[in-house]
Amino acid sequence: MAQGMKRLGTPIAALLGVALIALIATSWLINRDALRKAVEAQIRDVTGLELNVAGAIDISVLPASYISFHDVGLKGGGTSDPALRVDVLTANLRLLPLLLQRFEIADLTLLRPRIHVSLKPDGESNWTPFIQTIARTMKPGAENQVSFSEIRIQDGVLNYEDAATHATEQFDDIDLSLAWPSISRSFAATGQFDWRGERVDGSISFADFVAALSGDRSGLKARIASAPLKLAFDGSVANRTSPMMEGTLTIDSPSLRNALRWTGQPQPASGGFGRFALKARANVVGASIALTNVNVELDGNAAEGVMTYANNGRQTLQATLAADTLDFTPYISTFRLLASGARDWNRQLFDLNGLSTTDLDMRLSAARLTVGPSKLGRTAIGANLRNGTLALSVGEAQVYGGIAKGSFGIARADTVADIKAQFQFTDVDLQACASELFGLNKLSGRGNINVSLVASGSSPFGLVQSLDGSATVTGHNGAISGFNAEQLLKRLERRPLSGGGNFRNGSTPYDNLTIAVKFSDGVATAEDIRVEGPAAKITMTGTASVPTREYDMKGVASLNSASGFELPFVVQGPWDDPLIFPDPESLIRRSPASAPLLDMLKDRKAGDAVRSAIERITGGGKRPAPAESPTAENAKENAKSN
Repeated sequence: MAQGMKRLGTPIAALLGVALIALIATSWLINRDALRKAVEAQIRDVTGLELNVAGAIDISVLPASYISFHDVGLKGGGTSDPALRVDVLTANLRLLPLLLQRFEIADLTLLRPRIHVSLKPDGESNWTPFIQTIARTMKPGAENQVSFSEIRIQDGVLNYEDAATHATEQFDDIDLSLAWPSISRSFAATGQFDWRGERVDGSISFADFVAALSGDRSGLKARIASAPLKLAFDGSVANRTSPMMEGTLTIDSPSLRNALRWTGQPQPASGGFGRFALKARANVVGASIALTNVNVELDGNAAEGVMTYANNGRQTLQATLAADTLDFTPYISTFRLLASGARDWNRQLFDLNGLSTTDLDMRLSAARLTVGPSKLGRTAIGANLRNGTLALSVGEAQVYGGIAKGSFGIARADTVADIKAQFQFTDVDLQACASELFGLNKLSGRGNINVSLVASGSSPFGLVQSLDGSATVTGHNGAISGFNAEQLLKRLERRPLSGGGNFRNGSTPYDNLTIAVKFSDGVATAEDIRVEGPAAKITMTGTASVPTREYDMKGVASLNSASGFELPFVVQGPWDDPLIFPDPESLIRRSPASAPLLDMLKDRKAGDAVRSAIERITGGGKRPAPAESPTAENAKENAKSN
């Protein structure tokens, strides 16, 4: 075996020696001018770009076979400005053809290229001739078929501009490897680049590169991964008359708000729009994307349905989604009607910028919906945003133990929001509804609420100052907390001046409740307020200021007994803790002892009236005047004479 190896090694060594001698001879005998022209011709034939060399040219055969061009410009398609500038363009040569004095490029390396892509209004670009040439030279059966197995880009910069939209983008520090082996129909590009301050790792592959370049259907896989966003597509692509894609689209982002900011899209108002994930069957035609079999997740909310997105000068989003559970709390947590003190309306200006950038048409249904402290059952919501006007409609919502329907609209006029709201609550828990919607926690029972309001302002405080409209409440089998009308009336009927030490304790039950108010410039005027209970009845009139959140009202409480005792009272002070006290004049009149005081004080002879009232209260009656003494009579006559 040893002898056999020696016999085999001798011819191998001789062959290697001959190859080495041939390489050395080739390096001496190579026609450098012919090599340069051959390489330039191949680059021109493959890419359609003309090579203009302004710097030095380096040629090497050993130990590596390559030719390097310094300060290179490549242009084509009749353009005067180069579509590509490269500091150093290196063409690595195939070794065996080189030994036969044939110059064939194995692959290209572009060091610090500066790529310029300009898209014309008709959809053509300065790279269209390059793409057409690549498709023509790689087509099976083409004459002088030449291809590169790989093009490597190192430390490149790409500038993009769209003449139609005037959009510009720049990609920096590009490190890519573009590969389309001559023995395969596929094409793949992998690498990294910087875009808008983020490092992006991406890859793209075509199953049939020639078909893709020609606009025919080809398999496509694409992936983009960065800190703000990850995107993947697996499907097919074609470009006959307009770009078309069909396949599975997957998007994932730890913060949708940051992803929108990074991609240059308008950001929604503060609150929510964090963790986001989407998986759907996508059909892309031009600038429109239709998504079916959608599974979308945002801020922990998961939904299914269909979506359509278009960007034809203005962004438009249409969606029909259904979910089991939704929580809208993140989107309203930063919107506060009341200031931190809870006694004054918030004066922070609205941010209405999000109403003017996107058109929205959404239908959303959920088995359970949470909005702040409110828990809703099965709910159907429609949202339409067009030309800065937002319209929300609630087809039907199970809330507060009843049903709610209505609409809510916001129209933007510069920095001012015009608000319109109409809602109907049917057979709801009045305590929960009034507490969460209006900040009133004194009312319980079940009933109906109808609200129709309009307002205009740049903050919640501005809205309540201009509030107009009406509201009605009808209730039954409930109570008003804060006082017990029956006990109070019976006590004051017996002892009108007994005081009100326990006046603000207890509650007043009712069988029927009616409240009807009108709003004008932020002031609510009572048109009809009646509380009818089993033992007492209450009627009220007056006003309530919405901006100051204060009552200024009067009422009459009466017993449903044979005596029919009535007591006027006054309600004044803040909504959350008003003062309720009886009319003092009425109490004085009800007292047998003090009532004469009130009448007699109105007489001109106030002194005699008061003295007479005091004598009645003390029970002394009218006493005869004592006989006057002579001294007193003389003193009176002296006074008259004086």
